[in-house]
Amino acid sequence: MIKTVFISYDQAHKEGVLEALSASLCRGYTLIPGVCGCGSKTGEPHLGSHAWPAMNEAILTVCEEEKVAPLLERLRKLDKDNPMLGLRAFVWNVEQTL
Repeated sequence: MIKTVFISYDQAHKEGVLEALSASLCRGYTLIPGVCGCGSKTGEPHLGSHAWPAMNEAILTVCEEEKVAPLLERLRKLDKDNPMLGLRAFVWNVEQTL
């Protein structure tokens, strides 16, 4: 089965997220720079404003199901090592591809 992984993270995590993708053999991805938002549980807003200057980025990757668990484990470690920056990942099924 093919999965989509959406990763939203503080821009300071960029190199670590790209490393996690590479090490997990998730080659293809789409990077979305300049993403603003606020986490639902912890952390400060990332709005790119004077009051909340931090910014996020997001990546979408579509990969085989067996690559998801290793990717998420690497992302968990990255988030645990830097908990105040913010990093979240969400996974869903791909119904069709072209």
